[in-house]
Amino acid sequence: MGVKKKGAQVTALTICHRDLETLSSLADVEGRNLASLLLHCAQLSDGVLQIRQIKEIVPLLEKTKKNGVCDPTIPSCLDVLAGIYLSLNQKNPLKKVLASSLNGLPDCFLMEAIQSFTSRLQEELSTTDLHMYRNVMDNLASCLENLHLGKVGVGRLLQHVLPFLQKSLSEISEENRKSAGNRIVQTQLMNDLLVGVRVSVMLVQKLPAFQQAHLELPDSPMWQSMCALLTVFTALLTNDELLQTIQSTCGLAVILFIKVMLHPPEKIPELVSSLLRGSVDCAHVPEWLLSCCGSLCCADVPYAARLFLCQGTLSMLDWKDVCWGLDTERLLLDTVQVLFTLSTEIKESTLEMFLCRILASWTNTAIQVLPLGSSSLKDSLHGGSRIVKRLLEYVYTHWEHPLDALRHQTKVIFRNLLQMHQLSSGECSLGTEGFISELTQSLLQLEWHIRGKYMGLACLVAHVGVDPVLAVAHTIPSQILEVMGDQALVPYASDLLETMFRNHKSHLRSQSVDSTWVDQWHETWVAPLLLILCEGSLEQRSYVIDYYLPKLLDCNPESLSYMVKILQASADIKAGSCESRGALGALMACLRTARAHGHLQSATETWRDLVSGARIKRGLVHQHFQVRMDTLGLLCESNRSTEVISVEEAQWIQFFLTHTLHSQAPGVRQQTCALLKKLFLRVRESSQVLYRLEQSGLKHSPGSEADGEHPSSILHRYKNFMSSICNTLFEALFPGSSYSTRFSALTLLGSIAEVFPAPEGPSQSVYQLSDDVDAGRVQTLVHCFTSTFEDVKLLAFDLVMKLPRSVAHFQDEDMRGLFQAALELSTSTKPYDCVTASYLLALLIWQDALPPELCGDPQPTRGVEGNTLRVIKCLLENLEEEIAQAESSLLRAAASCPLYGRVHCIIGVFQKLSPDLLQLAEWRDVVERLLSASYRLSAVVAPIIQSSSPEGLVPMDTDSESTQRLQRILSEIQPRDSNGYFTQAQVLKGHSAFDLGDLSASVPRVDSTEEVTGTACDVTAQMVLVCCWRSMKEVALLLGTLCQLLPLQPLPGPASILLTEEQVREIGDYFKQHLLQSRHRGAFELAYTGFIKLTETLTRCPDAHLQQLPEHWLQEVLVEIRSSNPSSKLCATRRSAGIPFYIQALLASEPKKGKMTLLKMTMRELLSLAAPGDELPSTVPQVHSLNILRALFRDTRLGEGVIPYVAEGMKAAILGFTSPVWPVRNSSTLLFSTLITRIFGVKRGRDELSKKNRMTGSEFFSRFPELYPFLLKQLEAVSSNVDRDTWELNRHPGMFLLLLVLERLYPSPMDGSCSALSLAPFQPFIMRCGRSPVYRLREMAARALVPFVTTEAVPTTVRALLAKLPNPTDRSIRQNHIHGALLQVLHLLHAFSDAKPRGGAHCQQELATVLVCAQAKVWLAKRQNPCLVTRAVYLDILLLLAHCLDTPTGGLGPAPGQPELWKHVSGILEDSELKTGFPSAWAAPGLPQYLKSLARLAITAACRAPGRVQGRTPAPLVLLLGSSFPEMRLQTLQALGAQLLAIHPCKDRLAALGSDVARALMKLAVHEEDPQCLHQVLSVLLSLDPGQWLPQMQHCENLTPEAILSWTLDIAAQKRSEAQYMALRLASRVLALLLQPCKETSTPGAPVMSRWVQLVVASCGEQLPTESRLAAATALASTAHLLAGPCLVLGLQATLALWRSELALLQSEEQTVRDAASEVVTIALSQETTRQLTDFASCPLDASMALSLALTVLSHLLQIWGQLGTSVPILLTWVLGEDLEECQDEQQGDEDHLFDKDTVNLWAEPLLLVKHLNAHLVQLLTDAPLPPCDPEQLQALHSRAQAQCHLLSQRLGRLPPNAAFLRTPEFTQLRITEERTQACLRLLAQLG
Repeated sequence: MGVKKKGAQVTALTICHRDLETLSSLADVEGRNLASLLLHCAQLSDGVLQIRQIKEIVPLLEKTKKNGVCDPTIPSCLDVLAGIYLSLNQKNPLKKVLASSLNGLPDCFLMEAIQSFTSRLQEELSTTDLHMYRNVMDNLASCLENLHLGKVGVGRLLQHVLPFLQKSLSEISEENRKSAGNRIVQTQLMNDLLVGVRVSVMLVQKLPAFQQAHLELPDSPMWQSMCALLTVFTALLTNDELLQTIQSTCGLAVILFIKVMLHPPEKIPELVSSLLRGSVDCAHVPEWLLSCCGSLCCADVPYAARLFLCQGTLSMLDWKDVCWGLDTERLLLDTVQVLFTLSTEIKESTLEMFLCRILASWTNTAIQVLPLGSSSLKDSLHGGSRIVKRLLEYVYTHWEHPLDALRHQTKVIFRNLLQMHQLSSGECSLGTEGFISELTQSLLQLEWHIRGKYMGLACLVAHVGVDPVLAVAHTIPSQILEVMGDQALVPYASDLLETMFRNHKSHLRSQSVDSTWVDQWHETWVAPLLLILCEGSLEQRSYVIDYYLPKLLDCNPESLSYMVKILQASADIKAGSCESRGALGALMACLRTARAHGHLQSATETWRDLVSGARIKRGLVHQHFQVRMDTLGLLCESNRSTEVISVEEAQWIQFFLTHTLHSQAPGVRQQTCALLKKLFLRVRESSQVLYRLEQSGLKHSPGSEADGEHPSSILHRYKNFMSSICNTLFEALFPGSSYSTRFSALTLLGSIAEVFPAPEGPSQSVYQLSDDVDAGRVQTLVHCFTSTFEDVKLLAFDLVMKLPRSVAHFQDEDMRGLFQAALELSTSTKPYDCVTASYLLALLIWQDALPPELCGDPQPTRGVEGNTLRVIKCLLENLEEEIAQAESSLLRAAASCPLYGRVHCIIGVFQKLSPDLLQLAEWRDVVERLLSASYRLSAVVAPIIQSSSPEGLVPMDTDSESTQRLQRILSEIQPRDSNGYFTQAQVLKGHSAFDLGDLSASVPRVDSTEEVTGTACDVTAQMVLVCCWRSMKEVALLLGTLCQLLPLQPLPGPASILLTEEQVREIGDYFKQHLLQSRHRGAFELAYTGFIKLTETLTRCPDAHLQQLPEHWLQEVLVEIRSSNPSSKLCATRRSAGIPFYIQALLASEPKKGKMTLLKMTMRELLSLAAPGDELPSTVPQVHSLNILRALFRDTRLGEGVIPYVAEGMKAAILGFTSPVWPVRNSSTLLFSTLITRIFGVKRGRDELSKKNRMTGSEFFSRFPELYPFLLKQLEAVSSNVDRDTWELNRHPGMFLLLLVLERLYPSPMDGSCSALSLAPFQPFIMRCGRSPVYRLREMAARALVPFVTTEAVPTTVRALLAKLPNPTDRSIRQNHIHGALLQVLHLLHAFSDAKPRGGAHCQQELATVLVCAQAKVWLAKRQNPCLVTRAVYLDILLLLAHCLDTPTGGLGPAPGQPELWKHVSGILEDSELKTGFPSAWAAPGLPQYLKSLARLAITAACRAPGRVQGRTPAPLVLLLGSSFPEMRLQTLQALGAQLLAIHPCKDRLAALGSDVARALMKLAVHEEDPQCLHQVLSVLLSLDPGQWLPQMQHCENLTPEAILSWTLDIAAQKRSEAQYMALRLASRVLALLLQPCKETSTPGAPVMSRWVQLVVASCGEQLPTESRLAAATALASTAHLLAGPCLVLGLQATLALWRSELALLQSEEQTVRDAASEVVTIALSQETTRQLTDFASCPLDASMALSLALTVLSHLLQIWGQLGTSVPILLTWVLGEDLEECQDEQQGDEDHLFDKDTVNLWAEPLLLVKHLNAHLVQLLTDAPLPPCDPEQLQALHSRAQAQCHLLSQRLGRLPPNAAFLRTPEFTQLRITEERTQACLRLLAQLG
């Protein structure tokens, strides 16, 4: 099923007239000689046939040679062949075939052929036509590469070739300079230059004459030509305006020419080294070199030129030349030093890429030189050498680079470094050697979010094996699998794992003589995998299955049986849930992967031997979506596309489609459709095989599950299977079906139509969709156009288009109705209605089903193009009338025909029209009218869009005063947000077609008394606004579509030109005006979409004038921005409105492969304007430039082109933030935020400072070295006055931004010690910032300090900070200073504990020394310190130290200092307010923070060693629970809840609390008043076993279980209470306990139970919060065993009410609610009364399946309870639903808002529930005799249903024709009600 590769285009060869005459004169009569063959070949028009003829040349000449006959025509024919070869295009396959034939010429003809090629080449070399140079160069290249004859000929003509190359390169270079601005011409010329330089290099490399070039005399022609060429190469190399590939090739050419020209060769290394270093001694170099390469001999050679000279040095010199001696080594070392220097100076990303590749090339060269190198070279390149350290530092700072190719090169460099070290040290590097060992340790210490870590470890494993790594970190497989939840890391992690387990397998197999090694291998690599598959997160499991599992099975397929054996054993126990796959999901994933990769031989083996059918069905309806997808994938995917689908597979697929078609998750829908499409492809492919088998006479299908099954039987089964699937899918398109159901069904139907297309001729196909499609189903598909989701409209439209026209046929009356409906919808005030109209019109056009009256001509042109033209004309006429109406009254237009719908329909029709069909003469007139109408429409709506506050025109009221209010607003819409901007708007003033003059003439008249269609006009200003901005949007898209669809060049036919150059300019001016003047974001964003279509078209336009328009427009707007003229029309507010979009469109369309001169020019100009200065009189240009820069840095299409300007942008943002002008500060802040994202990446988690969005300090300053001195200087300035008494808060606002940057850096063990970018100078300034009086700044300074202190220096720094803290006796104590220092200590200790293993002896020893210093300042934690903020931070430090010291060293005893620490903690708690009590009405700054810190410390102390801190006082937990501060109670309750949840089983939790704490908890529960605390205490009680705490509550608080139940119900009944939902859960647990038959407690009374039922039912309302319905679902789950019990504990009415609530919850819109409700069904199916009903007992179910099974359970229970007769009328009431009149009243009560999509159905499907209810009731009535029902109830139901049926017919009769399109919501609701009523009547009739 692969994609067929497109073959190369073979263009037929042509022969010039002279050669044709020659061949004609030489051809013989019989046509057997070579001339006849060539003549016949030239007469053919098919290139493929000509190839066959050319292949006959050599056999013909061989035959001539054997005959010994001298044919005088052969020399002339060979001359013609030479001309043919040189005339062919380089890429034409004919040229290669002809070269192959010429290379095979017999020897006797070689001299004639060489002579012919020489003469022909000489003719070509004499050309002076610039446009022919490229052809000659290509011929030279092809002669040198592929043709021996040509190579000899070129060698003979060397005296002519060299001057030609020099002349052509010089002239092309000059022409390129003259063509500046014409990018298309320049691109072609630069490609010609590149080919010329490459030919020159090839010439020198391939021709032996150049090996002695240095022996030529200086005045010889060859020498002069070579010098001239060398001069040209030098000029090109230093020309930065050229493509870098040209410069790169010139660098190769320069070094190559110097190599062949310099004599003696021993001088080459020294000379090249001096060139690279820029230290050429002009007195000791040849004169010719100074003359040709003078610009390279100076010190200021451009960076790019030096870089490419390094590349030439490494590529063109022979590094194994022994005559060079030690000079080779010196040149090698000098080259890398130059590259190191360049790495700090180069900013441009493309040059960075070149540099990295050249460094990788240098390491390859070093590996070549090292085996023969001297000892000094080996000392310079071993692991500990300075060069290797610099290379490692380069790798560390670039292995996280955004460019993938650059990261790959760092891997090459790292791998080569290991090999260099091995070659230089002479050791085997088995992992124990010092350098390798240190490198391994350093890599393992890195964080796992660093991608380079995986690369480095993979290289190490490949170099030394996996054993050394596993010896140091034996859990590394689990660690890597843990991080595979991050998509960005998955490829790197999986590659590393593959490298490791393959290496480990090879090592174990080599060490073991039997198969025992596999057990160890499984334990290391498979066991962690199974753990992740069963218990890992969703992302982990998905990525592990996609990336890791296939590689593991490919490495060792036998592991599958091991995995299946383990997972089968636990599949029933670990069934999974909505959040976990469980063992069943892991089993399905393993089997799916194994089958897809060919590790399972057949489906039969899977179903019979590995997994049962029951488990397959459980997997297909499992609650976890990925289990469903894996099970479906197991059925659908196979490595053999022709594998026959078994009967079981077909049945299971049908079962899956019946129950799990409507998934809300888009990813699940896409997976489902993709997998089923694979199944359909298997049906198609296997059916073709079966047809062939049937024709060959075989009686059974090989590989079929049923041995002996005939192919025809399988084909018949296939047809029935596909037909049943289509029936199921069409049935899913019932009225009221959800969006997800329709999307899935239509997608699958579209896949079937695509896989089984309608045959064009006689062909065998097992199935045709058209066989199962009738007129009714076509109508169903067309009705899908009315969906409010465009995805559904598009799918339905595409499906209808795939049907044969004979199937999708419309009657004349239907055509008129659909066309009229489309026209009405195109004027609807609902924006999505015009989309429906667009699809309807497109369908009618394709079906050729337009009404006859639309065709005005007697014989109209039919077909798609003619129909399209007529529809556009019709829409255009209506649009022109409506524009005229809008020009007189915009209010009338907004209310009745809001303009944009017509334009949208025109666009939709245009987009489905192929540009190749535009041949009619009428198109030119239509285009002109479209442009004119677009400009008129834009002029009408422009005043609103360009107003100062268009969004302000959005009053939502609908009273009759709107018209007067709108009139007043329209009179005040003049823009007032500019530099004293314009007082009137103009729309392309000066153009005769749409010049509207003053704005006053454009402002529509609004008359408050006017009427629309006979009724008073009642339209909101919102409708006017939407009408205007959507109209502007559609106009922009229409103009962009015209630019894309209509060609700019003349076409054959009557209409010569469709879009003139003047019209293109007008369109550009239109976009310019509206992008620069519109204030409404929706308007200019969509104008941008259209404008970028125009700019992309202009960029590709061959017309030089049009091509240069974007550059001209860009320069104009930049000049206007700089001028800051008060008369400027540019919007200075709204983030410069559309100006950034305008510039983005102009720059984004610039070719990315060029030099991007426009981007560079724009960035330089904007950065100069953004920098603060006094040159400009206004700050408006600065604001504009900052806003535009923000947009450009955000634009991903500009890619790495903006990276060189990031540093300057950061400077402008930081300096702009200090401006006294608010707009500048605001724009600077926005730019700063964008740059932070651009530098550190998009935030990939909730943690604002996650290391995924941070960067090491060395990497940051290596990438942006300009920021190092800037940030350091700014930081020094802002910190110099921070601790003064008179410090002003607004003195240095830039401190915020500086610290925001610095806090995103983090330290790394791999950071080097580059002195130029040392982080040490920042440290004292950041510490000083910690003294700021601003709390936020102190926190930021503490975080920013961390990356500037190395891990080893943290203890020393912390001790120094603690030592500087004041003593209690000091006079001057400044709490801000203390707080800042303590925060810095806290963050440094956090970083230290994360970087160092806490159990390490060295780490704990260092922490012990820190503890000693902290204990000396213990007064800060006591009452001696009056500041609660600093006391809280000190307590947090102690708590952190306690956690770090909690791990004993080696497990032999407590850590050093640990006893003293707890002693101090005891003293602090004794002295704290916990013992002495809190002062009444105590309020102080930092009180909540202090209370939380004190509570955390007390909880930790109490849980660790309660006896240490209790003494004679009550336990700290009891004190905390009795605290008067809710913060402390809440903190304690949260801690208790977390600890209790970790204890299993539940019965052990209460005992773990202790009696005192339990009593305090019970007391708190009854008397707690704080809502949060009450919620938490109820949560704690919910986690306990009620059978244990209820007696204790009765003992402590004298509350009986019934009283406790009433108490919880009272809380649950409170509205707007945080504890309300938790109380309902708790009450349900208590009720379930009390109603257990085995309990001796008294049963609660009926009122209490009734109250609980009412609360549960009331909590299921769809309008209630999600938490309410979740609580109800949890309550039902707690009592599910009662609902499904053998007796009616709650009574029939209450039980049925609860089951009805369960059904409502299963149809809830929220996935979490449905999952919780599904658990109720799972529990009910697990009861003794229902366990044998289905195969799904104890299986977590999807809500769709649970809905069906819930009714199955209920039906079964009603029979057990003997309540069928009483229950059937109630169930019939469920079927009938609400009365139609009630529904209508509710609908009439709702207001019709503009953007209201009516009923947006995402999940709930009323008819689905009716369908299930009907099926179960029919089965009940059929299977068993029904007890008698109440006849009065049945009669009342029948009367109600009959009345509703009569009312339905009346309502449907009053609807207009095509109500399905024009009144969709009402029509759908009536259809649903009709289906329910008919179902109820059928059931009543069956009851008799």
